[in-house]
Amino acid sequence: MKFLLIMHMNPALWEKLSEDEQQQVFDGHDRFQEVIRESGEMVGTKALDFPVNTATVTVRDGSVEVAEGPYVPGESFLCGYYVVDVASKERAVELASLIPDAKLTAVEVREVIHDAGAE
Repeated sequence: MKFLLIMHMNPALWEKLSEDEQQQVFDGHDRFQEVIRESGEMVGTKALDFPVNTATVTVRDGSVEVAEGPYVPGESFLCGYYVVDVASKERAVELASLIPDAKLTAVEVREVIHDAGAE
């Protein structure tokens, strides 16, 4: 079973962390990646840019419109994800709890219901 472990970040919260605390988050991701690589559960991971650098595309009545910024307004944003291949949802939740972002904001766990093999 493949699951997407979706990480969210709040820039205001991130900026309040000291450089040491921020480094602890990065180091935590390194340790997490080591765990899921060694277990064979890692499929892939991506980190995403800040929402200010986002282009949101909509098509209405055949007209393409592009707006600068995210589709969903707010402070927190999708900052990255891991794709894991695990035996159960319970294991995916267990892994999500190891991601440093779970201590700062949240990590969503969603089953991948279609996979075209693009990863």
